Amino acid sequence: MPNAFPLLRNVDDLKNHRFDVLVIGGGIYGAWCAYDAALRGLSVALIEKTDWGCGTSQSSSKLIHGGLRYLEHFEFGLVSLALKERRVLSEIAPHLVRPLNFKLPVWKHSRVGRLQLLAGLTLYDFLATGKQPVPRHKSFSREALLHEHPYLAGEGLRGGLRYGDCQEDDARMTMIVVAAAQVHGAVCATGIAAESLLEAQGRITGACVRNLVGGEGFQISADVTLNTAGPWARALTASAMGEATPAVKLVKGIHLVLPRIPGLQDAFLLTAPQDGRVFFVIPWYGRTLLGTTESSIADVSEAEVTAAEQSYLLEAVRALLPGLGWTDADVIAGFAGARTLQAEDADSLSAQTREFVVTTPKPGFIWPIGGKYTTARCDAAEVIDAVYAMLEKPGPVSLTHRYPLPGAPVGTREGSVMLGDFTGWQTEAVAGLERRGLAADIAESLTLRHGTRIAAITALLDEQPAWAARLVDDAPFIEAEVVHAVREEGARTVQDVVRRRLPLALLARPGAWLQRVEALIRE
Repeated sequence: MPNAFPLLRNVDDLKNHRFDVLVIGGGIYGAWCAYDAALRGLSVALIEKTDWGCGTSQSSSKLIHGGLRYLEHFEFGLVSLALKERRVLSEIAPHLVRPLNFKLPVWKHSRVGRLQLLAGLTLYDFLATGKQPVPRHKSFSREALLHEHPYLAGEGLRGGLRYGDCQEDDARMTMIVVAAAQVHGAVCATGIAAESLLEAQGRITGACVRNLVGGEGFQISADVTLNTAGPWARALTASAMGEATPAVKLVKGIHLVLPRIPGLQDAFLLTAPQDGRVFFVIPWYGRTLLGTTESSIADVSEAEVTAAEQSYLLEAVRALLPGLGWTDADVIAGFAGARTLQAEDADSLSAQTREFVVTTPKPGFIWPIGGKYTTARCDAAEVIDAVYAMLEKPGPVSLTHRYPLPGAPVGTREGSVMLGDFTGWQTEAVAGLERRGLAADIAESLTLRHGTRIAAITALLDEQPAWAARLVDDAPFIEAEVVHAVREEGARTVQDVVRRRLPLALLARPGAWLQRVEALIRE
């Protein structure tokens, strides 16, 4: 059985083989589909044009959450499913999925009042069955909120509530799931572009692809082809599907990255005073994520942050958290992503369903639409069930909920999940890293990003002690992680490293650190 790492770019094994399943698109849905199929014993090819998680999956709100706002639109089934997945993912990836509390201040002018929020959070906790990684909701007085968060607008503030969800690093988690697929035999490669679909006797039989590194074109044959290319999916299917192409809607979401709010450990869920839309203020890697806005777009090329969207978010946060005084000059970075949803007539984008659907436009071809990052694992299980149905053979049940992802401590089985004591392991691991001279924030970050694979980082520090240096003074990333990203995690370009293996492109303005990363990639 292959190892999870080094993560290989296995182009040769894509050729001259017929696979049970070809997965086109290496975002979180493609990664989970490849892992689920391989774990069930199918032969799997997973290809990605650029890098793992480089599209929509690197542009989320970095949350694993139930979707509290979906309760307002009575999507109880989706919220219940997402809360179940929150628990599962926190169990199988405790080094990647961590608890995060959210505060909901309530003002006199708030669109949703305190009693309505209290009812919603009570339902939210009720739907979160089983052992959960976060505490139940709690109420706060106006005085308590202002004492802890003096930058909140005090006029009309009536108090607030707190609830729990989880946080993650979306691009990194996608890469880790790909590594899990590799463990179970999936043949994975980046830099492979699917140019067209193969078809024989009315059935899709694979794809014509091109190796973007060497320029060579070749074919990948498969009994079933999955189109998990998200907002790029339509370009691949236009010629082969014709009128069979499912109707979809592209929705853009944007986020801004701003400085750290001193002392803030919790996030905020707020409603913009301009129009009542929900947005987040989230601490992330020593910075603050502000977002998201949503708007319909006609093409994925339109997924960019506009000046109007930036102004909208800054205006909203200045109205509700005026003590921060943020302006355009404080914006460190911005990012936008596009997601594919079912086409439907809805009163607003916030009311647009996020429900997931598996479509089969042609024999041998499956196109999943909708969904959300949090539910990608269980949605992928539904996709692979559809693969077995298309293969006309019974399939084993999905098992991805039972095994820790690479880097998670492995312990004893509890119920259906193999659980390790992450808290105990982390305490010892952080102490060991600090004994090596690493700062506490670096040691903690290494355990939360690499889990038990910190041994590979310490081996690099033994090889070159100077690689313990920080890349940016106020961020917890060290030079050894750049070398590790190239040697072990499949990074091929500067952007692979600074946008997805280490999110420095979002956290720091360009500077000398970028030249140092480029030099380390060449070492």
